Formats: sequence, structure tokens, C-alpha cells
Amino acid sequence: MPVNLALERGRAYLLSLQREDGHWCAELEGDTILESEYILLMFFLGRLGEAKIAKAGQHLREVQLAEGGWGKFPGGGPDVNSTVKAYLALKLLGDSTEAPHMTAARRVARRLGGLEACNSFTRIYLAIFGQYPWSRCPAVPPEFVLLPRWVPFNIYEISAWSRAIVVPLSIICALRPRCEVPAGCGIAELGRECAAARDDPSESLRGATWRRFFRLVEVALKIYEKAPLRGLRRRALERARDWTLERLDKSDGLGAIFPPIVNSIYALRALGLEADDPLVASQVRELERLEIEESTTLRIQPCFSPVWDTALALDTLLDCGLAPDSAPARRAAAWLLDHEVRTPGDWSRKSVGGQVGGWYFEYANEFYPDCDDTAQVVTSLTKLRHPDQAEQGRIEAAILRGTGWLDGMQNRDGGWGAFDRDCDREVLTYIPLADHNAMIDPATVDVTARVVEAYLRSGRAPDSPELARALDFIRRQQESDGSWYGRWGCNYLYGTWLALCALRQAGEEPTTRPMRLAARWLEDCQNDDGGWGESPESYSDPESKGQGASTASQTGWALLGLMAAGEPESFAVRRGVD
Repeated sequence: MPVNLALERGRAYLLSLQREDGHWCAELEGDTILESEYILLMFFLGRLGEAKIAKAGQHLREVQLAEGGWGKFPGGGPDVNSTVKAYLALKLLGDSTEAPHMTAARRVARRLGGLEACNSFTRIYLAIFGQYPWSRCPAVPPEFVLLPRWVPFNIYEISAWSRAIVVPLSIICALRPRCEVPAGCGIAELGRECAAARDDPSESLRGATWRRFFRLVEVALKIYEKAPLRGLRRRALERARDWTLERLDKSDGLGAIFPPIVNSIYALRALGLEADDPLVASQVRELERLEIEESTTLRIQPCFSPVWDTALALDTLLDCGLAPDSAPARRAAAWLLDHEVRTPGDWSRKSVGGQVGGWYFEYANEFYPDCDDTAQVVTSLTKLRHPDQAEQGRIEAAILRGTGWLDGMQNRDGGWGAFDRDCDREVLTYIPLADHNAMIDPATVDVTARVVEAYLRSGRAPDSPELARALDFIRRQQESDGSWYGRWGCNYLYGTWLALCALRQAGEEPTTRPMRLAARWLEDCQNDDGGWGESPESYSDPESKGQGASTASQTGWALLGLMAAGEPESFAVRRGVD
């Protein structure tokens, strides 16, 4: 049978990728902001002359869009931040402004609004290199790390990824390191006219009110920045420094991901540490581990994904017939158990009394386990049957700790976010700095659905209080067309697949209205070739949900969703399998 043959070949290939110690780790792709910021940082550290830096520039040239800019994802249009940073990076590498690719890039950057259209992060990086006034960058005072927990805007109310980015960023903004670019390498030609802030006429009254409020706060902070209280500023800088250094322990760099690592290097240098200081050098090494150098190009991964890759690979192989007591399964389980979190991290600030446990995404990131990885690891481990009773007991104890940790992470609304509990103060999305990234980490259907599966696999009853609240959350989040939004995958196809599987596993019949509505939506999204696809454009434009060129992964998600909805033999499923 073609299906069985494809399964066997796929299983053999996946097994061939398993590392000797039992884990899997594939390349994690990112956009060109990674290479651009890498080049800028290496210039800041005085290392621009190294051959590999030139290779990063060549990668930028090779992936430039035909119209001249750089985008955020394959198939997407040009992005002003990506384009401005790539343009500056290539000028530092010596590319002539008269070269066709630079002329086209400049034209696109100006069409998109130039420097004034860039987000807060880009402006701050440009200010470090003298290409944008610090006075027009958002205020990020380090004093905010001193705010007590009862203040609504303390650092533990913002998302974990933003927290790891912003704390070292506050050091940068307070000390304002400066790195002059050579004559002729500036980017004033991209335009720096000051554009007045305008309100979005479609924004709600509440949103517009908060945005105006934070503009006033920004004005007050800018006044304070001109003459900060010395004692308070010194104490704040010390706390921000200590906070950053504490989180380098048992971690592959701050947050084990590119943006915080880069910011920590700028921050440590701003604090007076030399480039060869062991602390600075250690963070540069973590950055260099993310390099993928080839004969003529170099690209950067945002981070590593071994826990996620291993849990998914193990789960897939076990579902495809790999014996649950086989050597590959045992090696994978042992590796996952060795990467379980055993010390409290930032999450414990809100999960008061919560059990220590869980798993992170990367090789080492002890402060930041996440609910998505933890749920998937738990699900995968439940399918193992270790021949050694002691090892099986170790697996079962880890499952118990993992679900116990998840218990403490359930939000008030019944769902789960990624890294923190009840990190959902929407007001924080209106602060000026919020244009750089998602400032909050609310519950999402996709993560919640994975937790539901983990609970059910580990023996939790469907009518238990935790599961009842979670399933109610999932049902409430269904959109009128039948789809579900999936924050951590792309996007509505991802969310709909996971929601349908969670509901079915919990005992919901395929004949219910939510299941039928979702199945119809998936069938309506099927492409003429039989597959499914969705562009990341759907995050900013929901009208494009479920639309895009067919991909294997997204077709798989849609098929799993339809099967969960009771249609394993439907015509749509058969076309999708083909």
C-alpha cells in the first residue's frame, strides 16, 4: 500500500536523524533580521573583518526580495525593519549605495516609511550606531525592575520573552552606548523626518484612551531621563544587571534565544565590561553556536529546538509503530528526562506554591519552561513502556511532576499561556514599546489543547475540574466560521487541528455543532491539489486564514483535524492523503 510504504520510509528517515545520545534537533529558521543584527553586533565588537561576517552579508544579498526589500517570512512582502537593518548592515560591509540591490532596497525602505516607520527595537539599535536620536527612542528606564508586584506594570506582568529582552534593553537605554559608523556608512538617506503620532480611527475608545495615557507617561519619563535620581538609577542598574546575570545560570545565554542574548552583550559592554571579559565572551559564544556556516553564506538560527523536536519525533514514531520499549524510544526518553526543569524560574512568581517541573524548548533554559513543550513531553512519555522497572518509575514520576506543574499554570479563564500564568493585562499592549513584540502571554487554544491531550494521556478524568474548565475555554474560543486561532503555529489550520483533537479525545461526538462547523471550514480551505496551506499573513490579516500554497505539515494538520471530526474516510481526507 502506498500509505504504508510512505509511513515506513518516513519512519526510517526520522530514525536516521536521531543523535547518538537520543535526541533530535533540526534547523530552526528565522528572518533576515537575525543576520542583520548579527552583523551590527560584530561591528560593535570590532569583528567585522572576519570572513564569516562577509558570508552573513552574502546570505542577505541572496535572499533579498526581487523588488528590493527583505521580508519576515517566505512569500511575504517587504518589511521596513528588516529592510532598514539589512541596508545598514550591507553598507557597513562595504556595499555601494549605487549598486542595483542597494538602490532597490533604499527605494523600498523609503516607500515603507523609512526610519520613522521602524519599531522601537530598530530605533534603539540605530541609536547605538548614531543613526537615530536617542531622544526619539521610547523610554525604557531600568527603574521599572524595582517596581513591586502590586504595581500593574511590573516586569512579571509582561511576557517572559519580552521580559528577557527588555531588562537588558533598559540598561542599554540608560547608558546609551555609542558606536560610530565610518564616514559614508550612515543611512540618513532613508529619511528621518519626525512623523507625528496619530490615533487609529478604528481603535476602541478604551484602547485610544490607554494609548494617550501612555504617551503622557512617556513624556514624563523623557523628562526624568534628563536628570534621573542618581541613587535610584544606580540601584536600578545594579538590579537589572543582577537580574540578567542570574538568568545566565543553567541557560544557553539569556532566555537561550537570539534577541535577549544580543541585548545582554550590548548591556554588559555598556556597563563597562571589555569584549574579552569572560561574561561577554560567554554570551558571544552562545550566539556563535547559532551560526550555520556554509561555503559562501552564513545564517543564524533564533535558538535551538531539541526538546520540542525530540518530543514530537518520539510521539510520531511511537504512533507509527515503533515499539514503546525499543532502544531508540528509551534513548529519547532518557534524554528528555535529563532536561526536565528542577529549579523554580520566573513562572513561580505567579504560580505560588506550584510544583517544580516542566520542560523548556532549548538545550538549556532552566528559568523558562513552557506549557507547550511540557504538555508534548508528557504526552510522549505516556506512550513508553521501559523494560527496566526503575526507569519506568522515573518516567512516571516525571509525568506526575509535569502535570503537577501544568496544574499551577492554568489561567483564571481555564486556558494556558506559554510561559506564565495570567499574563494577560491587555493594557500593556498600548505602551510605546509594545510595537516591538507581544507584551503579554494570554491563554491560547493551541497550547490549551496540547495540555488537554497530556492530561488525558496521563489518566486525568475528562470531567476533572481542570479539564472541564479547559474544554470550556476551547469551546468559547471557536470563531463564527468554525476555525480556531493558533498562536504558536501557522495559524488557523494549526489551532483548528489541535482544538478538534482535544475535544474528540475528551469524548465530544463528531456530530456536535462545533465539530461539524470546524470540519466544514477545513474542507472549504482545501486547495485544488488536495493539500492545505496558510501564510503567516493570516496573523495580521484574518481574512487570509486557511489560504496559501499546500505544505506537507499543514496538510497533515488539516487531515488530523478532519479525522478527529469523524471523517477518516471522506473524499477530502483521501485527496489530502494523496
